[in-house]
Amino acid sequence: MTTIKVNEQTKTGKAFMAMFEAFFKGVEGIEIVEPTYGKVNEEPSIYSSEFIEKVKKAEENIRQGKTTRLNPDDIWGSIL
Repeated sequence: MTTIKVNEQTKTGKAFMAMFEAFFKGVEGIEIVEPTYGKVNEEPSIYSSEFIEKVKKAEENIRQGKTTRLNPDDIWGSIL
């Protein structure tokens, strides 16, 4: 098997894909395989969707400066 990488955003890449499709469309043994960006090692998450949403919300709050500072000498007093 041979892999050919084609940048379809360039003029040459567009021309190559047009030529390829014209000559080889439907030919057995030759196929176009779309890239699988971001799908490497894609496995089901061990975390619940509720937990993931809480983490995302916390990250957003941190970016916006919505945080609480704890006094290390009086943690319970800082929380309450």
